[in-house]
Amino acid sequence: MSAEPGANDAAGGPPQSPSPGIRRPRLPARRIDARGRARVDARAIVALALPLFVNSSLQAVLNLTDTWFIGRISAQAVAGVGGVYWVVLGTLLLLGGVGMVVQAFAAQAYGAGRLRRAAQSAWSGLWAALAMVPVFVAIAAAGPWAVPALGLPAEVGALSLEYWGPRMLGGGPAIALWAVLSFFNGVGHVRHALAVNAFVAVLNAALNEWLMFGLGWGVAGAAWATSASVAAGLVLALAMFLSGRYRRAFASTRTWRPNGAAIVATVRVGLPVGLSIAFDVLGLAAFQAMLTRLGAVPGAASQIVMMLTSIAYMPAVGLGMAGTTLVGQSIGAGDRDWARRVGDVTIGLAVAYMFLTGFAIAAAGPWLMPWFVAASDPDAAAVVALGATLLWIAAAYQFFDGLNLGCGFCLRGAGDTRFPAVVLLVLAWGVFVPLVHALAFAPGQGWIASAPGAGWGAVGGWIAAVVYVALLGSTLAWRWRSGTWRRMTLG
Repeated sequence: MSAEPGANDAAGGPPQSPSPGIRRPRLPARRIDARGRARVDARAIVALALPLFVNSSLQAVLNLTDTWFIGRISAQAVAGVGGVYWVVLGTLLLLGGVGMVVQAFAAQAYGAGRLRRAAQSAWSGLWAALAMVPVFVAIAAAGPWAVPALGLPAEVGALSLEYWGPRMLGGGPAIALWAVLSFFNGVGHVRHALAVNAFVAVLNAALNEWLMFGLGWGVAGAAWATSASVAAGLVLALAMFLSGRYRRAFASTRTWRPNGAAIVATVRVGLPVGLSIAFDVLGLAAFQAMLTRLGAVPGAASQIVMMLTSIAYMPAVGLGMAGTTLVGQSIGAGDRDWARRVGDVTIGLAVAYMFLTGFAIAAAGPWLMPWFVAASDPDAAAVVALGATLLWIAAAYQFFDGLNLGCGFCLRGAGDTRFPAVVLLVLAWGVFVPLVHALAFAPGQGWIASAPGAGWGAVGGWIAAVVYVALLGSTLAWRWRSGTWRRMTLG
């Protein structure tokens, strides 16, 4: 089978073997300098990361597109989606680790030359995703009880409920899509994942216009557009995975039968991945819900800032995913020292990108914010003014979040997933959420009426976010540098 142009070379791996047997491992992103010494080839990392970078940027585009469409309805609609957006996303991620961890399994199998096992890892993720479908149906049905528990204003809460059900129903297909795309990323065929996500982003925009305004479904139409476009993306990704090139080289059509040990390993390693991301995202859900409780202006401003900073966050996820692939392939090839070296360079790139991009977004804030509110909305000026201030605080957040993402994804490639989950649980719910409550609310204003509060509003909430991510990024950096992951195996 011919290699995908550029993808395998960028990962540093050899061309694919024409058979699904064992091939000789080769270290990724490795070059020999004029003195005969091995160096980490930053250009090779960038070549692998660039499609992943664009891939993740498409998710940022999708987020901004949804926010732009919803902003055409009203600031109340933006606040309504913002009130449950992070709860919805956190739930998807909580259960979705079984799909995302396929990348680590596929990368290590590919690095060791075990191509059939790489394909089997994708099927294990798909079987786990199928088991999640009834769970998401139940969560969607629980919306009338779950959404009111967030304590949102009545008008905002009604809009939040419209978004909840159809978005949750798309959870099973989303996890299945992550599993197939994680396989492509793990074996270095990142352009396939990019093509699928580009298709999803374009379809989502078209469906938003049709469902929200053509059929008049409003906020519910935005949720249905996302779920439908993800399901269509899954069909396209499966068609690629089952195509002739993967049938020949990876035996993708002959490894579909459920393998109990492989599925258990996927769940064992994947659940902490989902838990760690979900603890973080559900903490952000509580954060956004608290700021929305302060009113439509702080709720809408904070939601728009979140979507704008995803321009820094989502591409950095692409760099982190490159780290998962490179570290995993290095370990599969039997060289953990090289995994450490290539991981260090990837982490540095993620930190530098997020810091520079966060600063640029903050500087452009006064010109960017008005794009996401209707000019005729009476709250428009207040939302823009507050959002421009919050963007500067968010810029400080980006540096440490780059450290968090870079280290977290490299640890995932090594199979070290439990420690990050514990750290995120402790910091998100032991530090972040209580600190947001203490800094954002005045006494008697928050969820706990008797709790003391500084009353700094949305500014206080974002200061708490900076403290949280600084602790998180520093702790995961220590974990990576400690080398504990060297003794771990995926099983």
